[in-house]
Amino acid sequence: MTSNSRSRTSPAYEDGRFLESAGARPLRILAEYIAPLEAFRRERIHDTVVFFGSARIRPDGPLGRYYEEARTLARLVTAWSKGLPSGSARYIVCSGGGPGIMEAANRGASEAGGRTIGLNIGLPHEQRPNPWITRELSFEFRYFFMRKLWFAYLARALVVFPGGFGTLDELTEILTLQQTGKLDRKTPVLLYGSTYWNEILDFEALARHGMIAREDLGLFTFADDPVAALGLLQSWLRPEPEEATPAIASSRWSGAGP
Repeated sequence: MTSNSRSRTSPAYEDGRFLESAGARPLRILAEYIAPLEAFRRERIHDTVVFFGSARIRPDGPLGRYYEEARTLARLVTAWSKGLPSGSARYIVCSGGGPGIMEAANRGASEAGGRTIGLNIGLPHEQRPNPWITRELSFEFRYFFMRKLWFAYLARALVVFPGGFGTLDELTEILTLQQTGKLDRKTPVLLYGSTYWNEILDFEALARHGMIAREDLGLFTFADDPVAALGLLQSWLRPEPEEATPAIASSRWSGAGP
């Protein structure tokens, strides 16, 4: 028997070159669905309160008050959730895992003694997970659309702080899913910082020009301080019996067939 015949060929799933190839893209996408799902099942994560907002906001910058208010609100939400009856402390603060508002949200939740999720995205500028994310709940994504899937699937409410293109993308994606009825459950959207949002987006003009229905203006609510924001979240979120697996929102299908 020659040495070549005795050599072992590694299976394809252990072949790093193959896994990085264009042909293996479906496998990478599938992995970014299955791995978080298994982690959320293991850690018994069912429902999240998602914080969106700019990575550029720093506590000592010109918009630093938003950093501190995001931190305070995340701390209040986590403390409230932990105080719910046993089995209902399930509203876990989730962010995009990076700096700015994302860091503030994870930091506030951690300071309240709660677990907190970071869904980080690999970028050319090397966005790194912030240090406040719970280690078992820190994820790195290659694909934006898979990251956004996990934002939407577990979200019971969204809090959207001032932000740029990324924040607008995340906000409008959820509003579109709500507007078109593609989610089985309602996911309330709280726009934090009414002055900012009404300057950046002229929602009234969208309705006036017929680009959205006037009732679509009811898909979101404004808040300008953490205590008021907490009160709104508490009015929207109703504790439910604990489930064995994540209570994932379903996408509605109106066509024929499966």
